[in-house]
Amino acid sequence: MRSFFYALGLLVALFVAAPAHAQFANRSLGLSLGYMNFNNTASLNNTVFVGFDASLYIEGGFELVSLTKIAFPYDPISEQRVVGLAPSLGVRYLFMEETIRPYIGADLSYLHVFKPQGDSNFFGVGPNAGIEFFVSDSVSLGARAQFNAYLSLTERVQTSLIVSAGTSVYF
Repeated sequence: MRSFFYALGLLVALFVAAPAHAQFANRSLGLSLGYMNFNNTASLNNTVFVGFDASLYIEGGFELVSLTKIAFPYDPISEQRVVGLAPSLGVRYLFMEETIRPYIGADLSYLHVFKPQGDSNFFGVGPNAGIEFFVSDSVSLGARAQFNAYLSLTERVQTSLIVSAGTSVYF
């Protein structure tokens, strides 16, 4: 008789249980604020930036990521602020896919600096590392560090150390 009640209880639990769902979605859009250290190369000083980022989970812990930075560095040659636009596309590997997500990755970048004496264009590559903390099922807070080496045909190598913090919404 006791086994009958256990079986009945199990059967009721199976019919009443809510459907399972994934903990986190696989696409995100985010906003970040950060600091770029240009090491005074290409006549640019350090600056803060606003970043717009997106990610798409591929499989096996890999994500395709995009980050577009808009910066306003000081140009000592023209003695005024200039505008820098730096979109990038890369891949990152998530060590854990739970509430805390540490990762490493690599990006291909482009840097376009609008200067009064003529625009500058750079193509770059660089590693990055970061961590995301989920504060809910669809919102995360994160920190990221990145090093870029930008190449140009007309100027010397442009290096940049980037540190940022941001938030993302997953859907």
